Amino acid sequence: MNHTIWSKPFYYAFAFFVASVSIYPILLMILSSFKTSAEIFTSPLAFPQSFSLDTYRNLLEMVPFMTYFTNSVIVSVVSVMLILVTSSLAAFYIARFTFVWNNMIFFFFLMGMMLPIKLGIVPLFILMKDLNLLNSLWSLIFMYVATGIPLSILILTGFFRTMPRELEEAARMDGAGNLRILWNVVLPLMRPALGTVMIIQFIQSWNDFFFPLIFITDDLKKTIPVGMLSLFGEYSADWGALFAGLTLASLPMMVLFFVASKQFMEGLTQGAIK
Repeated sequence: MNHTIWSKPFYYAFAFFVASVSIYPILLMILSSFKTSAEIFTSPLAFPQSFSLDTYRNLLEMVPFMTYFTNSVIVSVVSVMLILVTSSLAAFYIARFTFVWNNMIFFFFLMGMMLPIKLGIVPLFILMKDLNLLNSLWSLIFMYVATGIPLSILILTGFFRTMPRELEEAARMDGAGNLRILWNVVLPLMRPALGTVMIIQFIQSWNDFFFPLIFITDDLKKTIPVGMLSLFGEYSADWGALFAGLTLASLPMMVLFFVASKQFMEGLTQGAIK
């Protein structure tokens, strides 16, 4: 009893410390988005002199930020949706059906995690050129789907194999097919895994700098990480506008994290009740 009483303040203090360390860079980024470049260098840790939106106006005037933002949203959302659909189907088939090449197919998907895709950038560039996909958002979508499927299948297959088969067998006795079982029975119970895959793949595609730099040269087709390079001049940079862009770019990830976290907790609660 005494051990519990003394341990709770320690746990609370440790949790507060970890939360402070995690939140401090985000808070510093948001505060810096209201400062000028001179103010950032003279007082980087202080509050801004005024919470003016001039840096955000400068950002929208200097670069087509909303175009970059829209491109990033399209690429990330479409990539995540395709990854969830294809990975769910493949993982369900691998986990629930036994056939000769089951383990080989699973290992084939896992090989995508072992091979560094960036080493093959030259043949990938030639492939995208031959397919007329250069300067197209589809080139980024296809790359993110191809690189995101292996990890997603690994996560979803592990969750599928831990789920009891009784619910699926009951649905089959009622005349449901495999796709209906997957959609109506299995996937609602898989929200924790789907939320995990969604967060990982969205962050990866949203923050990626390498593939947009290689495949996209048209300024109106760039995503946020590459488009923000326009704020860096030859001899100087508008750091206030840069932090404003980073703040706006981080909002979708924060929203997605809180939404997916809510789904994660609901899935765990429903699973515990059942």
